[in-house]
Amino acid sequence: MSTETITWRDRAATVGEKVQNQLAFVLSDRMALVGVLVMVSFVFLGVFGPMLAPHDPIEDDIRDDEGDLLRLEGPSSVAPLGTTVYGKDILSQFLAGARPTLIVGLFGGLGTGVLGFLVGLVSGYYGGWVDEVLMRLTDLTFSLPFMPMALLLLTFVTPSIWLITVIIAGFLWKMPARVVRAEVLTLRERTFVKSARASGAGHLRTMFFHVAPNVLPIGFLYTAYGVAWAIAAAASLAFLGFGDPTTTSWGRMLRMVFDSGNIRVAWWWVFPPAIGIAAVTTSVFLIGRAYEEIINPEIQTEQ
Repeated sequence: MSTETITWRDRAATVGEKVQNQLAFVLSDRMALVGVLVMVSFVFLGVFGPMLAPHDPIEDDIRDDEGDLLRLEGPSSVAPLGTTVYGKDILSQFLAGARPTLIVGLFGGLGTGVLGFLVGLVSGYYGGWVDEVLMRLTDLTFSLPFMPMALLLLTFVTPSIWLITVIIAGFLWKMPARVVRAEVLTLRERTFVKSARASGAGHLRTMFFHVAPNVLPIGFLYTAYGVAWAIAAAASLAFLGFGDPTTTSWGRMLRMVFDSGNIRVAWWWVFPPAIGIAAVTTSVFLIGRAYEEIINPEIQTEQ
């Protein structure tokens, strides 16, 4: 009993050291460091943005000293990022819109990564009819285009943040599933896996305690990518008019400026949400590129 406890402590310490080394490697990449800073800022806005907003993004109107409604006004001391055609404060909408964007990105990415990881792990480890069923399901998901199917599903229900998150994860898990399965197919033939089975370890224990830790880095990588995919997908759905109508998100802001007919004129209305979406998705891929060099040394750039 004590030997097993020591083994688990040693394993936890080893994992901790690997995480620290990987983090140090990622942060040594300047572009990845920029991505980390952007993501930290994004998370901060997602958590505290609505509280920092100077006005209610929906209820409050912005007026001048004479009480006249400021419609489609550029940046000023009254509204630092300008106003919409409806007289709403764009800064407040941007800050409030960070939270729905964070929720969809975080949980959509986690759902994509976890579901894809589990499907790939089980499929690759068991093989046989289990692999056949799961891979045919994956092929079916690949054959269904995300955007048309998502629009079809959201046509019959009232869109909400959580429903959109589930739909995104339900379609995007296919990509990490394929990659994880390919890695597991090679790992299950390794000596340490056969030794675990020979020593009496069951399939679940072998799969989760011996095989899974060796493909976790790939799972982490595709979970990070899933965050960017989820944010881009949710923004696209919102721009097409299928976002959550009860919340202000960056994608919905772009939809509102498009509906107003001022998308070519009101640059102060377009740039904040567009730059926010682009910055977050780009930062995720910058971090992912640096992390991919750790798990795949063959693609490391020459220093």
